[in-house]
Amino acid sequence: QVQLVESGGGLVQAGGSLRLSCAASGRTFSSYNMGWFRQAPGKGREFVASISGSGVSTSYAGSVKGRFTISRDNAKNTLYLQMDSLKFEDTAVYHCAAATSWSATETNYNYWGQGTQVTVSS
Repeated sequence: QVQLVESGGGLVQAGGSLRLSCAASGRTFSSYNMGWFRQAPGKGREFVASISGSGVSTSYAGSVKGRFTISRDNAKNTLYLQMDSLKFEDTAVYHCAAATSWSATETNYNYWGQGTQVTVSS
């Protein structure tokens, strides 16, 4: 099993930046592909970005491409999401998740963190 704990959320003005972290414990972190998903009030959970176990491959949702950067430090068992040029519509609870397959579909992710709130003021 993998336990995931997110941190780094908060309140930021539009145009600002935040960096989210996801600390992992349990089985070998590098054996998992990792993803970030978000859920805005009244909406379903949506894919934000994913990264392969080695960190070589990444994938982004069109709405965040060019503004967000996913990365990982396997030595520290930590996943990151650097969020720049934040917009009001980025407001959501952000979750990290672990998967054994390469996917942007939430049902393919086996383990989830509790989430961290990101609020962008306009």
